[in-house]
Amino acid sequence: MLIRTPSDILPSEITPQALYLRRREFLRQAAALGLAGTMLPASGSVFAQTAAPVTEPGKLAKLPGKPSPLSTTDKATPYKDVVTYNNYYEFGTDKAQPAQYAHKLKTRPWSVMVDGEVKNKKPIDIEDLLKLAPMEERIYRMRCVEGWSMVIPWVGYSMSELIKRVEPTAKAKYVAFATATQPETMIGLRLPVLEWPYVEGLRMDEAMHPLTLLGFGLYGEVLPNQNGAPVRLVVPWKYGFKSIKSIVRITFMESMPKTSWNVAASHEYGFYSNVNPAVDHPRWSQASERRIGEDGFFQPKRKTLLFNGYADQVAGLYSGMDLKKFF
Repeated sequence: MLIRTPSDILPSEITPQALYLRRREFLRQAAALGLAGTMLPASGSVFAQTAAPVTEPGKLAKLPGKPSPLSTTDKATPYKDVVTYNNYYEFGTDKAQPAQYAHKLKTRPWSVMVDGEVKNKKPIDIEDLLKLAPMEERIYRMRCVEGWSMVIPWVGYSMSELIKRVEPTAKAKYVAFATATQPETMIGLRLPVLEWPYVEGLRMDEAMHPLTLLGFGLYGEVLPNQNGAPVRLVVPWKYGFKSIKSIVRITFMESMPKTSWNVAASHEYGFYSNVNPAVDHPRWSQASERRIGEDGFFQPKRKTLLFNGYADQVAGLYSGMDLKKFF
């Protein structure tokens, strides 16, 4: 018999502490919805829908981008892994569920409201966002707090292109982002995993950094729903949950915004969430990682790089800061 020790268990198999601590509330709401005993993705489940996962390229609209000098030379993760292994809790807490259930997300019509400390407060239609600046393909390393990583060819343009056009005021020190809430399509919203809508934030200089990408596609096609269609953020030197999906609001703020995971478990998820092998998550080490589609379970893990390997470009943003305090 194979006995699994804590070191054998994949981080992706561990229930997030915020979810574990809210399990009683979860069960009460499940019972109220008549869902008790149906939480597995089988027939009759709360997540049971006609699944239409995207598992190969060439199925979505083309969205080419000019090759970018900001791209890594690392080998890209296979497309199938990128679109079937996702964190998108609005469609389920299991990594496979977003690919199964996000096909019902309504991505048209779609607009992004820009407000707060900015001169040009207005909703921007997704079609106008797509034409705002030339598209680039940027191959970025991406690192999840749970210990797995990918290399993804994103398509989009620097977030700074949008910021310059909406003209933030002198008071704008931070940028907050909010994900869509579609109760009719996002069945995960019924579950007390996090406070909805999902919100994230960056300091203004982080948002203006050339690496910070407003993403509309991957692998030369528009974003699959499970990867954050029709528009998302990509911040490659931070843990993946900072790269918020399916954005509907961008708010410029004078003070630091509250963010979903920091509100849920502030001792585990800091506002900055920079990839740092020297700062462990309370429940597992961040010093190493496994790359999806490349590092097998029995292969040695690879060392995690400070700022996910982007230290030369972004370390200056945090000069003089205690990175263990401001994690």
